[in-house]
Amino acid sequence: SGWSPSPRDRQPWLQIDLKRKYRIQAIATQGTFNSYDWVTKYTLLYGDRPDSWTPYVMKGGNSTMPGNWNYHQVKRNVFHYAFTAKHIRLLPLGWNTENGGKIGVRLEVFGCAYDSYVMQMNGDDSVAFMFPGKRFRTLQDHFAVNFKTLEQDGLLLHSEGVQGDILSLELRKGRLVLTIGLGSSTVNQVDGRTTMTVGNILDDQHWHYVTIKRYGRQVNFTVDAHTETAISKGDFTYIDLDTQMYVGGVIEPNVPHLPEVPNFRGCLENVFINGINVINMKKMHYACRDILWKPMTFAGPNNYLQVPGFFRKPRMFVKFKFRSWDYTGLLMFTRFADDLGALELGLSEGQVNVTLFQPGKKKLQFAAGYRLNDGFWHTVDVAARDNLLSITIDEEEGSPLKITNPFTVRTGDRYFFGGCPKTNNTIRKCETKLNHFHGCMQQIFIDNEPVDIDIILQRRWGRYAELLLGTCGITDRCTPNPCEHEGRCIQSWDDFICLCENTGYKGEVCHMSVYKESCEAYRLTGKSWSGNYTIDPDLSGPLKPFEVYSDKAWTIVMHDRIDGIKVTGSTVDRPYIGDVNYWNASWDDVTALANTSMYCEQWIDYSCYKSRILNTPNGRPYSFWIGRNNESHEYWGGAFPESGKCGCAINQTCTDARFHCNCDADYRQWYSDKGYLMWKDHLPVRKVVVGDTNRTGSKAHISLGPLRCHGDRSIWNTISFTKPTYIEFPTFRPGSTVDISFHFKTYRPHGVFLENSDDWLRNFIRIELNTTQNLVFIFMVGDGILNVTLRSPVPLNDNEWHFVQAELNVKLARIKVDYQPWAVRRFPGQTFVTMEFTHPLLVGTSPANRTLWPFLGCLRGLRMNGVTLDLEGKANEEQGIRRNCTGQCLNATIPCRNAAQCIEGYAAYTCDCGNTAFDGFYCHKDIGAYFEIGSWLRYNIRKKPTTNEEWWANWLDPHYHNFSLGYNDTSDEIEFSFSTFQTPAVLLYISSFVQDYMAVILKKDGTLDMRYRLGLITHKYQLSFRNLADGYPHYVNITRHNRTIRTQVLWELVAVDVHTVTPLSLSLTPSEVGDIDYEIQRHNSPGLVGCISGVRYNIYAPLKTLFRPNETEPPVTVQGFVSESNCGAFPPVHGYVPWEADHWFTSIGETTYPRSLQYMLQFNVLDTSVQGCYGNAEHLSLTSDVWAGPAVPLPTSSSYWTSFEMDGCLITICGCIRNDTSGL
Repeated sequence: SGWSPSPRDRQPWLQIDLKRKYRIQAIATQGTFNSYDWVTKYTLLYGDRPDSWTPYVMKGGNSTMPGNWNYHQVKRNVFHYAFTAKHIRLLPLGWNTENGGKIGVRLEVFGCAYDSYVMQMNGDDSVAFMFPGKRFRTLQDHFAVNFKTLEQDGLLLHSEGVQGDILSLELRKGRLVLTIGLGSSTVNQVDGRTTMTVGNILDDQHWHYVTIKRYGRQVNFTVDAHTETAISKGDFTYIDLDTQMYVGGVIEPNVPHLPEVPNFRGCLENVFINGINVINMKKMHYACRDILWKPMTFAGPNNYLQVPGFFRKPRMFVKFKFRSWDYTGLLMFTRFADDLGALELGLSEGQVNVTLFQPGKKKLQFAAGYRLNDGFWHTVDVAARDNLLSITIDEEEGSPLKITNPFTVRTGDRYFFGGCPKTNNTIRKCETKLNHFHGCMQQIFIDNEPVDIDIILQRRWGRYAELLLGTCGITDRCTPNPCEHEGRCIQSWDDFICLCENTGYKGEVCHMSVYKESCEAYRLTGKSWSGNYTIDPDLSGPLKPFEVYSDKAWTIVMHDRIDGIKVTGSTVDRPYIGDVNYWNASWDDVTALANTSMYCEQWIDYSCYKSRILNTPNGRPYSFWIGRNNESHEYWGGAFPESGKCGCAINQTCTDARFHCNCDADYRQWYSDKGYLMWKDHLPVRKVVVGDTNRTGSKAHISLGPLRCHGDRSIWNTISFTKPTYIEFPTFRPGSTVDISFHFKTYRPHGVFLENSDDWLRNFIRIELNTTQNLVFIFMVGDGILNVTLRSPVPLNDNEWHFVQAELNVKLARIKVDYQPWAVRRFPGQTFVTMEFTHPLLVGTSPANRTLWPFLGCLRGLRMNGVTLDLEGKANEEQGIRRNCTGQCLNATIPCRNAAQCIEGYAAYTCDCGNTAFDGFYCHKDIGAYFEIGSWLRYNIRKKPTTNEEWWANWLDPHYHNFSLGYNDTSDEIEFSFSTFQTPAVLLYISSFVQDYMAVILKKDGTLDMRYRLGLITHKYQLSFRNLADGYPHYVNITRHNRTIRTQVLWELVAVDVHTVTPLSLSLTPSEVGDIDYEIQRHNSPGLVGCISGVRYNIYAPLKTLFRPNETEPPVTVQGFVSESNCGAFPPVHGYVPWEADHWFTSIGETTYPRSLQYMLQFNVLDTSVQGCYGNAEHLSLTSDVWAGPAVPLPTSSSYWTSFEMDGCLITICGCIRNDTSGL
């Protein structure tokens, strides 16, 4: 079932007669059952008559309503304001065309019966409603009236009182103006009148619904769906009116209407005054005599109307009315008969341009009217005959525009309005360079005959395209003004733009401030010099920017009391009150500056001559000052807040120790109490009150310094999330525009920063890090779930601070990070944004929400619509929210070892061993090697010498073209540990492309020397005086800075298996150029034999590069047998990492440990000559399911697979483990 029109119908519609008037609140649609037929979008018209319609317009000015996406689901649209109607018409605008689909609709309308009492007002009549008891004095009122009219001006309601009270509702230039006054006083110069304006172009012959609600001084004024709220002027709360209220106008003897306010002409419906229906009470059941006008709406990109005319007449008369917001558009075009030319009327820059085309002649052009694109109805009357053409705008007969030129007029047989059709017919073709007209037209006359559109279309005398007949669908998109901060709105038929010049704001709706929030913010951008700056402490908030003086880090605001105040003749009961007016800033502006600053101070000096301040410590204060929130304070400069003292009492320097202020001594000489007021939450000073200068000779002089502030606590308001958790703030209520900014840093690839939603997630906003490089702004604010994604070219989870900005308004949504370009998603015209959230604002993500990634990291300086959220005030260690940006690295149970960098994970941490010679989770595991006799290792730092050009380029700019020398020529740092029995040996040798070198030598007597050659001289340093060739590990550290060298050698007797301490040799050479010095060479025979570990030269770790390579061809050369071993490892300074904390042992478990573990190991026997390793080192007995039995010989340098068991003890296998299949 359902309605499905013929596919041949060019403009199908479904019309419903409700038989009586209803108050309609919603409509639901569904496709045809079990088919591919459904409507995807439509327009809804309603009205009291079947030939006069009002289009329903959604918020944002869009009259296209969303429909269905399949045949079975119901799409319900709830109207943002209820309207009354007897007839409903649905116009399909789009439908499913896949699989042979066509228009198909089932619908339901929701509403309730509505009793309508109407009366027609002609401008010369009125209704006077007599108040019950002939008196009207109320605290609370409720007025309601419905009206429709074609007039721009008219009085709807009016009543006055003898005390200046008034309530007047009038239509003024298509706008509704409410004037309400609760009483005025000429004695106290109190003007109690308040004026409110709502709506525009209300002269459209559509019903409009007006409600006025008042309680005391608060007034809510609503027209259709637009509500304005105001607080009435004055101090009164009751309204006192005379005996009656006029409805529709004022008719009194000799006063047909109020001065300059005409009576209302049109229809009124259900006029309620505090619950009383005036029309029903007066028993006036009149019909509303609608004017039978046939408006039409030109709303499509190719719209036009073609109507017939009288052919070859020598005179032409064309008259019509139009209204539009567009600057340009074709109004009318006709081609003369006999190829005599054509006449074109077009709208251009708000004027009607008349263009007369003649064959073989230059076209004639002239313009008439001014600002005709103002949305109101305008009349165009054109008359032409041979050699004369006149045009009259808005029936101003006294000033028609006439043009006299030689031309001939013979009327054509067709007239085009609103545009030209697309056709290939060159005969009598409509040709124009103007755009199609968008707006409304009515009352078209051709040759003094009215054009009846219905008859013309019925008899097919005319044609049209993309027109809505019987209605004018014009909408005012600039009322209420969508441009913020006093931006100027300019609109077209389907869109608007905001002009933000001279407002101090920018953006599509003038929302974003062009200034920084503080001098601290300017300083962070590099502007640190002193001078005048314009700041906006609340950024996109309601406060205006203002100018301050910045003295480096200080923000200084001057005022009009800098020169001081001289006071005499004041008493406690009648004190002197000195107001402080700050320059270029309102009181709210200065308060906002103090509130966002880290520190503020203001100098105050009370100089007195027999004038007291506090009188006595417990007495009533004579003088005080008033600060923020209009709170009075009795402490003075240099004293603690609310101490009731002056600075001398704190410093114990008061003239009289019995009093807390110098001036309280009440001496006949000049004294002063002065100092800085430094309690920021009390500043700035708003007033100074002086109350003891009325005695003989008594006087005082008050000096107040400028407000001085520095810092910006909103920028540095920082927390860190160390657990999956969230912070809860009050529900965010942004209106139609939201901007969000914050700094973050994290290592996580995902995380939700913030979210706010309603109960059903039909309205929400969310910002999240979607991947390491994708920052996403997700929202659902009126038209499904949308998002805008910024794809960063660099990872954003690099644990560095990143600055995020996001904005959402009716024009677009956008997001950016740091200095990257904005990622923008633009919305179609007539979009309306609804951000009505009900849930609290969540910063972070609830762990219970398993669909969103939790954020772990730091957040700083979170602002939403200019308001800073106090993140630090929500810090809670137990919940995993820390003040400042601190994670697990700050108080790590086991810090990263060996100068490794701690990588913050906030919930955990990792250690970066990249620039160390160690590995392991904490960079605590030595990487060492066992060197047999004759073996060595070489690490090449550079393959070729550095040219002079490269050296100078690096000296001038180390980052030029990312060029690096590969080494630091001003400092060196070398560290390693070794163990050996044999001497002499060269432990380490670093050469260069010249004769410079550095070497660490183990001499024949076991002492340790260092040879350093820089230039022509070789320097010798003895690092150790004892024999280090004892088989135990020894640690060596050498640090050079310029020409200063510091060395350190540590030794310690440790439990090392003797058979593993074998000779070792290492040669570390940056190049293969240059001969080895003779002194070095003679210590290199037979070469170093032993063990070495943790070798590092600056950022280079040769052994780590060999055994843990991170590139395909590491710059390491090895000769002889070199195998990995930690036999030269020096015991760690901070102790060994507990095995339960070592991630190598995480497979053992947390609470229970197995008594028997079995592993498969491959091992090498490296040396069988050392005794003491579990008996004879040449034999090894292992218990295994595979290999059990007596001890067997293990030849040197052989590899074996076997298994062994451990029964409750940790055993050490001396050797090199090649592989570990168990994961140990």
